[in-house]
Amino acid sequence: MGTDTKKLEAIRTTMADRGVEFMFAQFVDMYGRPSAKLIPAERLDDLVEDGAGFAGFAAGEIGQLPSDPDIAAMPDLDSFTLVPWQPNLARFACDVTVEGEAWPYCPRTILRNVTGEARAQGYEFKIGIELEYFLVQLNADGTIEIADKLDTLEKPCYDMAGLTRQYEFLTTVSRYCNELGWGNYANDHEDANGQFEQNFEYDEALVSCDRAIFFRYMVHTLAEQYGRIATFMPKPFTSLTGNGCHFHMSLWKDGVNVFLDEADPRGLGLSEEAYGFIGGLKTHARAYSALTAPTVNSYKRLKIGSTSSGATWSPVWISYGYNNRTQMLRIPAPGRIEDRTVDGSCNPYLAAAAVLASGLDGMANKLDAGEPNSENLYSHSYAELTARGLRSLPANLLEATVELEQDDVLRAALGRTRENEEYIDYYVKVKRDEWFRYHEQVSAWEVREYLTRF
Repeated sequence: MGTDTKKLEAIRTTMADRGVEFMFAQFVDMYGRPSAKLIPAERLDDLVEDGAGFAGFAAGEIGQLPSDPDIAAMPDLDSFTLVPWQPNLARFACDVTVEGEAWPYCPRTILRNVTGEARAQGYEFKIGIELEYFLVQLNADGTIEIADKLDTLEKPCYDMAGLTRQYEFLTTVSRYCNELGWGNYANDHEDANGQFEQNFEYDEALVSCDRAIFFRYMVHTLAEQYGRIATFMPKPFTSLTGNGCHFHMSLWKDGVNVFLDEADPRGLGLSEEAYGFIGGLKTHARAYSALTAPTVNSYKRLKIGSTSSGATWSPVWISYGYNNRTQMLRIPAPGRIEDRTVDGSCNPYLAAAAVLASGLDGMANKLDAGEPNSENLYSHSYAELTARGLRSLPANLLEATVELEQDDVLRAALGRTRENEEYIDYYVKVKRDEWFRYHEQVSAWEVREYLTRF
């Protein structure tokens, strides 16, 4: 594919007007961790033509062996981003290539492939992403605590005083989101002490995922400038609510939201296509949770029980219904579906690819969504819900990888990597190693529980 010279010239003009001197050529690994090279602005043409070279094996989980040729990060001109707090700096989100070919381990490429399948059917996948985070400080003994010592309310959600104390930080992030054209529309103190959420408008899936990566980077960077640490870790505190990364999803065709049906007899404002999509999400949820809740820590957020507010806000039961936050899939408004399994540690590209492939399978095979659920699922016991036929998400990362490994739809969607390997096999291998490294550690809880019991 040739370079769009009109876009390139517009970028060149913007960089000159802004005084941009350097550019990040940035890509992400399996974990969603951004890697980059800092490129002088006068080498823009070289970057666009040849990309930025990396020794891929050194850059993280991107499927490279030490014997492989270098990767080249090829900038997507549509992702050009001016860094608001550093006026002479810009960023490109890049697709990873090797010797001129798309690298099948690149998460951004995997999402491109799945959205390409949707596009071949006439659909555009749009997502709104809600990223929650804590502002903390690291103590000398390695523990963390809430950065705001006055944020101690038992139920601090929407606390005006808590927002006021963080006013400068939150409004700086909000202004930067709006400078970038993302349309920040709300900033709130979340359910836990020290926890915040700052929302921006939905867009095409690849655009929203690029923004999610930059948002996490931006919040981390600004928090450091304010002498704090920002964490999107799913469950940094045992007794507090965890960090979600909820996806609000819809499919569009010819500028029309095909999930929307105001005459829906079930009263949710959803079309038959949307119900098929939900059927796919429910069918594949146990498998795709390995991608939407991809860490050991994720399954400490996805738990049956309560936190200090009396709710986890991260349902484990595979269900859907109405504007009801005890459902895994919430219908907050006609024409869109919210998936609440997704957490702050996800690689948004892989998570989006997985949920889209699941939903498209549901539509293609008319998988039954079942009836919507309007109950407060937190008011029923585990035994009662399982007796009624409800399934729960996996209890831990190891269990999730077993489910993912057996899911042929997701296996096909994430694609083949090497001659004798598919991406799911690579992903499962890395994640099982992560699980076993965790499992082999003896925790303080185990010492307290077992030291003198026997």
